Amino acid sequence: MKKFMLLFMIVPLLEIIIYVKLGQYIGVLPTLLAIVLTGVLGVALARQQGFITFLRAREEMMLGRVPGSEILDGLIIFAGALFLLTPGLLTDITGFTFLIPSTRKLIRRFLKKTLKRWVEDGRAQVFFRFR
Repeated sequence: MKKFMLLFMIVPLLEIIIYVKLGQYIGVLPTLLAIVLTGVLGVALARQQGFITFLRAREEMMLGRVPGSEILDGLIIFAGALFLLTPGLLTDITGFTFLIPSTRKLIRRFLKKTLKRWVEDGRAQVFFRFR
């Protein structure tokens, strides 16, 4: 919990420092335009990637398979969109990283390994309910 509190204090501080320095270097108006542009481009990319992931999930379900990877991809894309909506250069870089299919695959692989370890260690439980 302390790690998250520290993260929520350090990241905004770093973002402010970066934007102040960027504003000094390229000017206030270009800096503000960069903030708006990354947000708009990020949301468009998140929408496109989300739609592609939705179509893949639907295809998996039509074939009678559980769309596990697609569900994780959807969560990663959603997180990426949230990062992009948060003003800041560091959060924008993180958000775009979550939206690029090749890096998202690496993130998905890491999440699968982490979730598997949590289930094996008993830190997470999986319940199934059949109707």
